[in-house]
Amino acid sequence: MAQDHIRYDILAQDALRSVIRKVLSEVAATGHLPGDHHFFITFLTGAPGVRISQHLKSKYPEQMTIVIQHQFWELKVTESLFEIGLSFSDTPEKLVIPFNAIRGFYDPSVSFELEFDVAAGEDEEEDEADTAEITAYPLEKAPEGNGETAATGDDGDKKPGGSVVSLDSFRKKN
Repeated sequence: MAQDHIRYDILAQDALRSVIRKVLSEVAATGHLPGDHHFFITFLTGAPGVRISQHLKSKYPEQMTIVIQHQFWELKVTESLFEIGLSFSDTPEKLVIPFNAIRGFYDPSVSFELEFDVAAGEDEEEDEADTAEITAYPLEKAPEGNGETAATGDDGDKKPGGSVVSLDSFRKKN
């Protein structure tokens, strides 16, 4: 197989992350989510550029999932990251999350989900850091929620149904 000098896997991952960037930019511009839309965003807490309080970092040392629905403030979106204010157990927190740290984005109101395989840190082996698996599929049933901002430490739940798009065959071979 020929060597992929273009790196279509990285281009596809960047394109899908731009979907998240565009959606959050529109929410930041209006100050609210349209209709019944709300987002579950899972990210690696130890990824480069992530800024969260020491309290949240100790509680979620690897990854956490935030819910953007009714209670959020000061959402700012740049080309590479977003900042948001959320409340955790009645304690206001400011989070800075680079788009490259996001492992998953889910909007249960329309069963839309994107998943990314993100390297945990800079000390990962080089071939692990080059991996970029992208999954985009509709879900049969949205998870139940109480409408409050929440965080969870893992996203190991099985996702019902869907098609997985794997880019293994397009990856650069060493």
